[in-house]
Amino acid sequence: MFVKLTTEDGVVGWGEQRALPSWSYETAETMAVVIERHLRPILLELTPFDVELFHQRAAKRLSPAVSNGFPFARAAVDVAMHDAAGKLAGVPVHALLGGKTTDEIALCSAIGVGDPETVREHAAQSADYAAYKVKIGGDPDADAAAIRTVAEVAGGKPIWLDANQSYRPSALRQLLDRTSDIRTIHCVEQPVPSTDTLAMQRLRGLIDLPIAIDEGSFSAQDLARVIRLDAADLVVVKICKSGGLRNALKTAQTALSGGLEILASGLTDCGIAFAAALHVFSQLELALPAELNGPELLADLYVEGLDITKAVATVPTAPGLGVQVDEERIRAESIDLAFH
Repeated sequence: MFVKLTTEDGVVGWGEQRALPSWSYETAETMAVVIERHLRPILLELTPFDVELFHQRAAKRLSPAVSNGFPFARAAVDVAMHDAAGKLAGVPVHALLGGKTTDEIALCSAIGVGDPETVREHAAQSADYAAYKVKIGGDPDADAAAIRTVAEVAGGKPIWLDANQSYRPSALRQLLDRTSDIRTIHCVEQPVPSTDTLAMQRLRGLIDLPIAIDEGSFSAQDLARVIRLDAADLVVVKICKSGGLRNALKTAQTALSGGLEILASGLTDCGIAFAAALHVFSQLELALPAELNGPELLADLYVEGLDITKAVATVPTAPGLGVQVDEERIRAESIDLAFH
């Protein structure tokens, strides 16, 4: 979902987020309706610099309920606001956020669930990457084989396991017992359902491996509850689930206050959201290389201006997000969603 925001003076800001209902509840259709019918009226009364006011009014209009309401739709608009604000101010987005502390961000390869040969081929093709995130799907035999395959190729680089809520605590313990000799496994991400924070807490007493929370923590408030329950060692920060750039930084600051380490990730973001992530993560100390896999897995990012060399991304320094968007191609390949 691409968002184009134009100010009265003709300055354009671009935003983007991926609709992935298998991961979160928002679809392309709900995002389009929320932006057109509910967020657009709010924006017409504000400037691109009114980010906090935008989110305050959006939260009143779209009740956040337990966590934050429609964060993917709000994040797409939030990114566009930051892009426009940076261009109006003549500074890169990271300067609006307090400035970067690093010029480059090393990337982590994302290895999907698959048979050992497919996994081996992908890992070998990702030799330039500084770390490997290995997806595991709930089958201890298949997952142990995949982890061993990547470890053989990785050559000592850290391995980050991502279960995407696919395990029960007892089965995960079995998997980790089978792979306990692999000393490069750094952590396991969201092994149990996102709603079962107490199972995360219980797992910390069952296994020796650090546990990262992802789907179970969308906002800083979510993470505060997780910290109170001692249910995680690390948190995965994503702009999409946070609802925007500054909300992602609020989650990161909550993590640091609670003694948790930070992992950076996205949802196979295209070039606009990828650039936004670079600006956010350029000021954070990350536990592992960032799993921002858009450049690895997508054929086209629809932007120019990104500098990625041997799986290391340079933080853009031009005003706004620092990338030029191929609007003509986006429109040519767009799908019309009718509103009734």
